[in-house]
Amino acid sequence: MLPCVCWLQLILIFLSSALWTRGENCPVACLCPDPHTVDCSGRGLTRLPNEIPLDVRRLLLADNWIPRIPSDFLVLYSDLVYLDLRNNSLSQIEPGTLSTSSRLVFLDLGSNNLTEIPKGTFGESRSLIKLRLGNNPYLSMVNEDAFLGLTSLRELELERNALSTLQVGALSQLPSLRAVRLEGNPWLCNCNFANLFDWLTENSHKLPNGVEGMECSLPMDGRRVSLTQLSKDSFRECQATLTLTDLLIIIFSGISVSVVAIMTSFFLASTVHCFQRWSKGAKGDEEESEE
Repeated sequence: MLPCVCWLQLILIFLSSALWTRGENCPVACLCPDPHTVDCSGRGLTRLPNEIPLDVRRLLLADNWIPRIPSDFLVLYSDLVYLDLRNNSLSQIEPGTLSTSSRLVFLDLGSNNLTEIPKGTFGESRSLIKLRLGNNPYLSMVNEDAFLGLTSLRELELERNALSTLQVGALSQLPSLRAVRLEGNPWLCNCNFANLFDWLTENSHKLPNGVEGMECSLPMDGRRVSLTQLSKDSFRECQATLTLTDLLIIIFSGISVSVVAIMTSFFLASTVHCFQRWSKGAKGDEEESEE
């Protein structure tokens, strides 16, 4: 009889603990399978839930209709390491929103309505290892310094967005990068793509499907071609293309040369004029001496 009582007590303790976890610490309409996980996936939420436990480590908010994240939302959740926001209605992430999540390791913002990733979006999230930004059909711009400071980032997903170009600096400043997905974007094979093409060919081992899985549109007729059909010679004409910096240097150099030429001409003219006056004066003195 005594063993049965002990087992009954254990069961009651377990049930009361589970009910307490789900009832008092768990947001309404969400599940909390363990004390540090809050699962609100697929609940039809139009805003972030209230009363999320401060010690949450895994926050699952996928498959809802959440349109924005308040910039101060993550200030109190210093233990958060896993944040899943895929398949919502996010159109932007305010700079600084994620900078307070210093322990964040996994972040999924895929399948949203993001249009751009500006500088400072991820702040100094140095612990971030995996970042998913794929399947955002309106994402057409990623700032060159969008990922600045993500020194631990190993996996970056930017597949199936609306990117036609991407600055190489956005990728080259990620020292720990091991895998990047870029396929399914409407890349344009113009001179702006030349540097990215060089980086892709040199780092093809970081592409899960290699360059074989990527295509770009030719600027002449819009025809889609695989990157395997291109080479550095395909962008040979771009080597003679001058950047804005080059043009400014040329213009400044031209102005400087012109100014120096004008000053030199003025100096020479003044010297010749003075010499001519001195010669006339000397000649007059000789004539007066002869008289």
